[in-house]
Formats: sequence, structure tokens, C-alpha cells
Amino acid sequence: MKLILAMIRIDKMAATKLALSDAGLPSFTAMPVLGRGKGKGGFEKATGLDEDQLELIIEMPRLKSKRMITLVVTDEHKELAVDTLIKVNQTGKSGDGKIFVIPAHDSIRVRTGESGDITLD
Repeated sequence: MKLILAMIRIDKMAATKLALSDAGLPSFTAMPVLGRGKGKGGFEKATGLDEDQLELIIEMPRLKSKRMITLVVTDEHKELAVDTLIKVNQTGKSGDGKIFVIPAHDSIRVRTGESGDITLD
């Protein structure tokens, strides 16, 4: 079982939702997040600082709005999920996002108490 976290562009959300559903992976959670990668990106002027702070911090990297998608899949569906996310979100430009694949040890359906891969269907 794998937990997949994907940070994607906001404008790719609708296409990602459709692609995951078409791939047989309709169950996921999405939430708005702010973040930045290693790129220098846009900078914004620091405001509201006293003179001592202005000497240390003149400009700071801007945080960008993204969507974080969280889905848990069986080990057999990991490649399908990752490939689908890449296919939809890859533009070849900086800011396409990141995908993290993390081991998930168990899943429990609250309603029935069932556990394991069966809870992912």
C-alpha cells in the first residue's frame, strides 16, 4: 500500500481529476497549499520591517499557490497512479510539481472496521 502526495499546478486540477478517474483511481483528497521549489521564481519586497531587519532581508521568494493531491493505492496501482499524474501535469517547465511515494502500512474503513487493501476499493 502506498500513500502518494502530489503537488500540482492549480490549472491542472480538473484534468488530473478526470485522468485519475479514467484510470480507475477516483478516490483522492485535494487541498490548496502554498509552497516553492528551488527555483528563484518571483520575488516580493519585504514590508513592515524595521531598519535592522531590512539590512538582513530585502527580498524574499514568493510562495505560489498549488494543489496537493493525496491518494492511497495498492502496491499494484502505484505505477499507474504516478504515470497518470506525470502524464497530465508534465509541461516541461519549472513549477510542474512533485510527487512523493510513501509506504502506508494499513488502512481501516471506519464504518465496518475492515482493514487492508480491501478498504481502497
